[in-house]
Amino acid sequence: MQLSPTTVKFCHNTWSLSAQVQLVKHEDGKTYLITDQTPFHPVSHIWPDHPADRGQIKIEENAYSVVDCLVGAVELSTQALHVDKAIPVKRDEFGWAFVVVHVLNEEVSPEAGSVVKLEVDKAYQQALSRGHSAGHLAYLALNKVLVEGGYWRKKADRKDPHGNYDFNSYAQETSFVSEDLCVDQYRIGKTLRKRGLNSADMLNDIDTLAVKVNDQLATWLAKGSAVAMECQGNALTNSRYWHCDLGEEAPAVIPCGGTHVQSLTEYAAITVTLTVKDAQNIEMRTCVTAA
Repeated sequence: MQLSPTTVKFCHNTWSLSAQVQLVKHEDGKTYLITDQTPFHPVSHIWPDHPADRGQIKIEENAYSVVDCLVGAVELSTQALHVDKAIPVKRDEFGWAFVVVHVLNEEVSPEAGSVVKLEVDKAYQQALSRGHSAGHLAYLALNKVLVEGGYWRKKADRKDPHGNYDFNSYAQETSFVSEDLCVDQYRIGKTLRKRGLNSADMLNDIDTLAVKVNDQLATWLAKGSAVAMECQGNALTNSRYWHCDLGEEAPAVIPCGGTHVQSLTEYAAITVTLTVKDAQNIEMRTCVTAA
């Protein structure tokens, strides 16, 4: 059969579906299973902030746990599969198809063209979604608090969707989502200080900043706004955007490939803690209490 890019359904509130097997590869006792469509979200090989979904695949009468879910790229002329960090091309490279690779911990060999059942662990995916959306809200709140508090002495070129100077974009080193949690690491070096951030004041006021960020988050959550994902196509490589109207000058629209909540009513609370790790590094932990 002609292999095609995986149609992804993880932004469509789909946790179970039947799909056609496109390709099966074995490596080190594991099976790499690729289907024509999937509800599973894979961990990105470029920015691995959001973990892979969990779940199972039913092949005939047997159910197999999906122990990992990765991005793959298939060279169409040879059917060679390259997985995760081994992918040698950029997305949408001619002659290649980007696919979702379901990893099983044993060797199974369903025939190409056969139909299997894919079932995502819904509760786990939703916990990741709450953590990821909370991370977006937290950084927007931090950006706003820093601007309103006068922590910028110069105009910054980068602005976030609300028009505030984008501290998050300038300073973020890593971001990792887990169940009902997002942890961001920020670095405040010479470059950021030259851009106009009053970093010494920020570090001195870190506890006060956390209180203000949490107050802002509470204000936004009280609005109970809807959250929507705009998908510019059904392929893994198509752009996806997180949308939420928080009552600011403009709705927040953020490029993002993860899974997310559908509404702020899914939160009872979001609580941020800010910790100074050293003179140049800050950690923001965003913890969720689910509704």
